[in-house]
Amino acid sequence: MKKEPDKAVALKYERGKDPAPRVTAKGRGSIAEKILAIAREHNIPVKQDKTLLDALYCLDINEEIPEDLYRVVAEVLAFIYRMNRMKADG
Repeated sequence: MKKEPDKAVALKYERGKDPAPRVTAKGRGSIAEKILAIAREHNIPVKQDKTLLDALYCLDINEEIPEDLYRVVAEVLAFIYRMNRMKADG
């Protein structure tokens, strides 16, 4: 039997439009699985980092990430941009 994820958080950030990434969804158990399923359906890369997840889970929906998380989230976004570029290049 497949174990449900404990929790998941989704972020949204549009470079040049948003001042900072913000939490767009979060949940535990079946909600976390739904968040991950939607990400997979839309080919959105998923980064697993329990420490970052715990920090982000404390935020409210639509809340911007705090400055002390900018660096680590920037590293995640850079990873996603690289993945998207690799997909586009074939």
